[in-house]
Amino acid sequence: MSVAERAEAGKQARATSPRSAHGAWTPAADRPDPIGLLQAQAASRVPELVPIRHGRMSVSPFAFFRGAAAVMAADLARTPTSGIRVQCCGDAHLANFGGFASPERDLVFDLNDFDETLPGPWEWDLKRLAASVAVAARQRGWSGKERRAIVRATARGYREAMRELAARRTLDVWYARIDERELERQIRALDGDAAVATFQRGAAKAKRKDSTRAFAKLAERVDGQPRIAPNPPLIVPLRDLLPPAQAAVWQDRMRALIAVYRATLPADRRGLLDRFRFVDLAHKVVGVGSVGTRAWILLLLGRDDEDPLFLQCKEAQASVLAPYAGASRFANQGRRVVEGQRLMQATSDIFLGWVRTTGLDGRERDFYVRQLWDWKVSADVEAMDAARLAAYGRLCGATLARAHARCGDAVAIGAYLGGGDGSDRAFADFAEAYADQNERDHAALLAAIDAGRLEAQTGV
Repeated sequence: MSVAERAEAGKQARATSPRSAHGAWTPAADRPDPIGLLQAQAASRVPELVPIRHGRMSVSPFAFFRGAAAVMAADLARTPTSGIRVQCCGDAHLANFGGFASPERDLVFDLNDFDETLPGPWEWDLKRLAASVAVAARQRGWSGKERRAIVRATARGYREAMRELAARRTLDVWYARIDERELERQIRALDGDAAVATFQRGAAKAKRKDSTRAFAKLAERVDGQPRIAPNPPLIVPLRDLLPPAQAAVWQDRMRALIAVYRATLPADRRGLLDRFRFVDLAHKVVGVGSVGTRAWILLLLGRDDEDPLFLQCKEAQASVLAPYAGASRFANQGRRVVEGQRLMQATSDIFLGWVRTTGLDGRERDFYVRQLWDWKVSADVEAMDAARLAAYGRLCGATLARAHARCGDAVAIGAYLGGGDGSDRAFADFAEAYADQNERDHAALLAAIDAGRLEAQTGV
């Protein structure tokens, strides 16, 4: 279709799904029990780690929200949509945006978690982001008026960026990204040169967070050889999980498995990986919502024992969106994550790949692989005042729009949203209503823990 026809299709979608309809949220009478959904997820996870997940989610409503992507996916499936689909992140909350290194060694800002990525309605991602802003603002104790202003800024950031991207050429949209210089420009406009200096110090610190820093923090010498240091239950080396003979067998298997993962990399990255040798492997507990899924860290060495590369090999299960948006076209869930990430991110980890393997329990599972640390940095949302959180929410909204525009119809979405603030107000209404729901669900989690229905381990 022509640009004009695509814009008209976006406007026509308002007839079947008015923008004001996005503001409504009322739990259905047959709404799935959120605790039941968490228990269903736990069935495929490491049993002894599930209490850690529940404990982390119990800390606050925002912590619960971070781990409850499956709960919200079931709720979003009952909300109205325009019918325009994109590659969704599936878990686009505030804490899943941040900075990391591009292959050109620039610090870039983007979405950084794609465990749940899948094609679906763009509204689902924006509603999850908007609700996360409302939940975070409540945790700071701000008034309803302040919270609405912050969420509206987030929705406005998405809408205005989408409409601006709709006017760009295709390659310009593909190459668009938010780098360190753009972040400095925005910070200077909001807070002046002193704030820029603070950001620059934080960026410099982030640039030291790489495999060398991970090596200093996570490794030790065992019989004179570099090995991953134990920190149970969060980090458990393979040598502590199995008897020595069996561990040695699995060490050899890992070398063969790395060769399988290697085949998913571009040719130049395969050559780079070949310059490293595998040394050690450990199980690692990660995140909030991901706790209980299998995640391993691999230590490889390059030119000598002081040239480390840490890779993270993280289990990929079916997306929480799949029951409602349809199954992935990729048979390997690790590939689903990688392909979605490459579509949505302006630039991605050079070691991003996938693999399928049989685990210690004899069951076959899918994994995706990336560097453990590569300048990764997150904003301290809890330290922001209302004005800064509004600016950050707007930045995240614009970043989400850019990710959607890379793989969806920016013209149709931009035309659907329009130039006015009606959709901004609707998404703010939804965010407030869903923040209420999230508080009720968090209270239900605490009650389930108190009643012994769920086991929780805190402080880990």
